[in-house]
Amino acid sequence: MRIDVLGAVRALHDDGSPVDLGGPRHREVLARLIAAEGRMVTTDTLVDDLWTDPPVRAVGALRTFVAALRRALEPDRPPRDPPRVIVTEGPGYALRLPREDVDVHRFQDTLARARRDPDVLTDLGAALAAWRGPAYADVPGSAWAQRERTRLEELRLEGVELRARILLDSGEGAGLVAELGAHVAEHPWREPAWGLLARALHRGGRQADALATLRRARAMLVDQLGLEPGAELQRLETDILVGSVPLEGARTAWTGPDVRLGPRTTVELARTLALAGGDALVHSRRDRLAAVQAAERMGDVSLTARVIGAYDVPAIWSRADDPEQSRAVVAAAERTLTALGPDGPADLSARLLATIAVESRSADLSGTELRRAQRASRQAEALARHLADPALLAFALNGVFLQSFTRPGLAAVRDRIGAEILDLATRHELPNFAVLGRLVRLQSASALGDLDAAASHAEAAEELAATTEAPLVPVLTGWFRARATAARSTEPGGPTAATAAAHYRAAENALRTAGMAGLHRGLFPLALLGLRLLHDRPAPTDPHLDWGPYRPWARPLVLLAQDRVEEARTALAAVPEPARDHMQEAMWCLTARAAVRLGERGIAAHAEAYLREARAEHAGAASGMLTLGPVTRYLTEAEACAGAE
Repeated sequence: MRIDVLGAVRALHDDGSPVDLGGPRHREVLARLIAAEGRMVTTDTLVDDLWTDPPVRAVGALRTFVAALRRALEPDRPPRDPPRVIVTEGPGYALRLPREDVDVHRFQDTLARARRDPDVLTDLGAALAAWRGPAYADVPGSAWAQRERTRLEELRLEGVELRARILLDSGEGAGLVAELGAHVAEHPWREPAWGLLARALHRGGRQADALATLRRARAMLVDQLGLEPGAELQRLETDILVGSVPLEGARTAWTGPDVRLGPRTTVELARTLALAGGDALVHSRRDRLAAVQAAERMGDVSLTARVIGAYDVPAIWSRADDPEQSRAVVAAAERTLTALGPDGPADLSARLLATIAVESRSADLSGTELRRAQRASRQAEALARHLADPALLAFALNGVFLQSFTRPGLAAVRDRIGAEILDLATRHELPNFAVLGRLVRLQSASALGDLDAAASHAEAAEELAATTEAPLVPVLTGWFRARATAARSTEPGGPTAATAAAHYRAAENALRTAGMAGLHRGLFPLALLGLRLLHDRPAPTDPHLDWGPYRPWARPLVLLAQDRVEEARTALAAVPEPARDHMQEAMWCLTARAAVRLGERGIAAHAEAYLREARAEHAGAASGMLTLGPVTRYLTEAEACAGAE
């Protein structure tokens, strides 16, 4: 017996006669088990996948479908013998058939072999010819089937291009012109297909047509997407012009699914460059937005969702480097989420929601925006857990982390989030998220004053960074070491305050060119202010210091250091509530200190109320980069001021 799903779902006996699988629900149950590739699918998952609004007796109905399928697939099985094809396993069911008996599994295995060994060309051709239509064609409304169809169609297109490339690399392929021309017409954004068509034309002695094809591809990409062709197409055009493309082509390496694919590849490249920092990080954000906008112009909602969700770059800071750009990405993600609708593919919805949560940095949001971002983070996490996708869950938890600054005193909560990210990343080989997990835990340990634990996480993050080529990590851990030096400068026999200031300055020099504007602005003056407060010295008054977003909270103390008391009182009265970000405890402590110095009991009481839950933490240390000392020091002063008669 064999089962086919590359087209309508069907089963055939060994003699080719059809198996009566029953109604649409029966075929969908079978198809869903095939998509699991031998893994167990729980009853709950099957129910959720079969019905948008499951009926009361959904589990009973599912068992009826399974029983009928078992009878159809094993008609000669004795009544008391256990099933061998659809087996009960734990809380669900699994399909037990050899992979060669299922067309979709044969196709995937053949494609995998062809990537490694071009000599299986004949098998690849047969596997492509076995497609009878869209995968799971008669399961049109199910989200899981839509996801599988999209995934398998991508593999089919890759297979078509791989077969053409193998033929061209082996010196054949002039006869592919018609086939590749139709392929390009149907899928005009697949840059590898344009290159293959140009090569086939050139192989047939049609150099002018080959060049015209490449120029048509360039014009289309530039005019409609605003993107230049990739390096491979540009190189091919040059080679054809100078006559360096041999008609009998030497076999070249096939890069499989990682070849350039227009907006999708642009965002993948941007994702990679983001980890390099500096100008590469700045350009990666720009290119990412361009890819999103290009995908939206194409009108392909699924593609747009994938382009937006592909940029799952771990994010550690609660203030955006380019807020306007982040808002544009969030707006695009929200539009795409609406276009997908509530029944859209769950994985795409989860990635869009996670993107909204990650890009909606809490320091930049109004109250309404903050609530929307927090809701998106919770929804993304729930979907990712339901899908049991570790990489997606790690990305979603990144959003949960960035939306976890709702009030002071939540370092322990963030540590648990970081621990789960680290555990997921370690078990499932997600090195970039392993770095994120370490940095989140470094920040949390720093906030709780556990410098030994924070140092351990810093060292582990640096080791990971050495293998993942993430040069931004030592920049961040360098700041942590400066923060630790500042804390120790208050201890007997510790480093001097001047030494701590020098460490902060060295860290500032490294950060200046890192491409993280949202992190950089105002950080160094705030670190110096924290160091001075640790040593009970007045705030720095250098007029050249750029306080960035922290200016309103630092200004009263700077004015007090200049003996401008009434101006300081006016400035304190105008201080807003701090943004809900890494620095909120620090800003409340600055407010408390100024209120105490000025005898403003009402403001001191207000600051004290916010700081109570952060009593066990260190001000500013949630950043992992600086410290103003224990929160309890400022809290005690504020309590005394507020209660003074």
